[in-house]
Amino acid sequence: MAQTEEHSVSVWRLLKRQPMALLWVLGPGLVAGASDIDPTTVATLAVIGSTTTFGLAWLMVLVIPMLVVVQVIGAAIGAVCKTGLEDVIRTHYGMAGGLLALFLVLGVNIITLGADLEGGGAALSLLTGWPYQWFIIPFAAIVGGLLVIGSYNAVQRVLRYVLLVFLAYIAAAFLAHPNWGQVLHDTLVPHLSFSSNYISGALALLGTTLTSYAYVWETIETAQERPPLHRLGLVQLDAGLGMVAAGIICYFIVVATGATLGVHHKTVQTAQDAAAALAPVAGQMASVVFGIGLLASAVLAVPVLAGTSAYVMAEAFGWRGDLDARFSHAPAFYVALLLSLTAGVGITLAGVSPIQLLFFSSLAAGLATPVTLAFMMLAARNPNAMGKHRVGRGLAIAGWLVTLVVSAASLIYLLQQVFPNGL
Repeated sequence: MAQTEEHSVSVWRLLKRQPMALLWVLGPGLVAGASDIDPTTVATLAVIGSTTTFGLAWLMVLVIPMLVVVQVIGAAIGAVCKTGLEDVIRTHYGMAGGLLALFLVLGVNIITLGADLEGGGAALSLLTGWPYQWFIIPFAAIVGGLLVIGSYNAVQRVLRYVLLVFLAYIAAAFLAHPNWGQVLHDTLVPHLSFSSNYISGALALLGTTLTSYAYVWETIETAQERPPLHRLGLVQLDAGLGMVAAGIICYFIVVATGATLGVHHKTVQTAQDAAAALAPVAGQMASVVFGIGLLASAVLAVPVLAGTSAYVMAEAFGWRGDLDARFSHAPAFYVALLLSLTAGVGITLAGVSPIQLLFFSSLAAGLATPVTLAFMMLAARNPNAMGKHRVGRGLAIAGWLVTLVVSAASLIYLLQQVFPNGL
């Protein structure tokens, strides 16, 4: 992992002297990683597996180091600047830059909130047999209430273990008995295609995993933790490990759905369709297991999305507040949080099926992410923002390459929509 230009104590020397030091900072990176496996991601990977089988497995593997690079840079910005990315952009690139970033982050967040609320409703529907629409408003109200009256630090201590729920997908991938020769071939040998399924699938994959709320949340949470800069390397290690774990699980979701749906050409349209991916491990209980996993991902992601929306608005307009403040001390912050949840509920009233809305939100994230990524990369090397702790040249180059890849995927997708029959 690339390091920042200067560290008072190297990561490995610190771990050698203090083996338990990593546990001191463990948390924000794992939560950010786990929140990246939200219902949007699970549904998007299920769509990709059902439509391309293992054809995009190579891209999922390539995305893992991309995720690590982005989160490590985000962690460095939060630790050094002691504030979130939105505030850094507004301070160093003007109100216009701050408002542009705010618009893009909020736009993607609201769409994703709606999708994840529907995903949570679909999960409860799988578990109860009742219509998913019945659960959306109560689910949003419960999340909003817990965030307003509860302590997020207490919630985070539970959320960091949600990744364990997704181990079922790894088991499902092996118990599905896929053609491992084909899986390895498609994983190691990139297959390029300009078909609609591959282009939209590739962009959705990049969008759902490299979505802006994950790295914006990383900057916010790390800033709230206020780690001493001599532990900066450990903070970055925590961020990287969280994304490696998330990326591996995402890879096996593609394999599991490809092996159970893609090989039989069963396209995912509903949460029940996606539940079939767990049939090898859960049998007739597939819907229940999938529903539990989907609900867990919604429970983790919805607070992060709503919290990110409130934080970026507070930073953009200079409001006070954080998730551990009382409502009376930060009314504007909590009103913004509740309004974001309300807007997400409004998105669900559009009548789009949960799986389709989840997939569309990934496409939106893929189109908006390059701009906020570019701002983050500029800030990461800005000496006025980062001082002597600005990220190293190698890490910066890697970050710009990630930005270029996501931008290219977005451009190709847009051209395909404008010229569906080719240029």
